[in-house]
Amino acid sequence: MAARHVARGILTALNGTTGAGVLIALATRTKLRRGRHGVLIAEGYRLPVPPASCFTVGSVILTRRSAEWLLDEQRAALFGHEHRHAEQYAVLGPLFWPAYWAACGWSYATTGSWGARNFLERNAGLKAGGYPTDLPLRPWVVRGLSAIPSRRRRRGSPSPD
Repeated sequence: MAARHVARGILTALNGTTGAGVLIALATRTKLRRGRHGVLIAEGYRLPVPPASCFTVGSVILTRRSAEWLLDEQRAALFGHEHRHAEQYAVLGPLFWPAYWAACGWSYATTGSWGARNFLERNAGLKAGGYPTDLPLRPWVVRGLSAIPSRRRRRGSPSPD
């Protein structure tokens, strides 16, 4: 597991996303601390956006609270959620940003929530990130899905091959 964390740290450093996270931390005068699994935690983030208690840029988790708060065992799931975002940054690099905003747009359009149908949030764990997990699709999506013909064969019909 340690090799995986080292690889993630190297990849996010090489693709520049950790540098972007450090710059945000410095620009917002947060205090950088070492966290688990080789991530940095920028504590005391005070800007109003994003409204979440924490968010990740590269291998930097920015939080409005303290590093101790985030690292407390009671918030292990939240830390794991943010750490999975760091892993996504390792794979996507700067493409994470447009992919994330496109996924937010899709999720909002289909459910009214920025995270419920956002692939990156779902992959990181909706419940752990504080997102609703059971929102219904908006009516226009359901109508569109019901208009798609089923590919199931009726009993007794010949196979499509």
